[in-house]
Amino acid sequence: MNNFRFSRLARRTAVLCGRPTTFIVAAGAVLLWALTGPIFGFSNTWQLVINTATTIVTFLMVFIIQNTQTRDTDAMQLKLDELIRATQGAHNALLDLEDLEDDQLERYRRRYEALAARAREKLKRGQIDTDSPDIKDFKTG
Repeated sequence: MNNFRFSRLARRTAVLCGRPTTFIVAAGAVLLWALTGPIFGFSNTWQLVINTATTIVTFLMVFIIQNTQTRDTDAMQLKLDELIRATQGAHNALLDLEDLEDDQLERYRRRYEALAARAREKLKRGQIDTDSPDIKDFKTG
């Protein structure tokens, strides 16, 4: 199955599974299973049916959810990248930040923490904090 077809199937399945009707059907199936307990004498086979069914559904849904979550995250990152690119004064170095190594990401995080701390200090002194400092102003960090 090619990626496009799987993505389309995953999106449709996720939308369908997220509807209240699907929840009601699933809850109904569990209720029906519970009601048949006395008929089957609450046997091991009766218990195995629900255990197997829920395990299979859970196993498959992990892949569906992961696919849709990854697509949503990728789309959101692209939108944020476009906002950074289109905003005058924004730092284009922050584009594709999610692809950086952890140590590089940590350096950027420290820089922005320092920037936030300076902005809070400005507010304490009664100054405004709405400027756009250049990245070279907080390079150390």
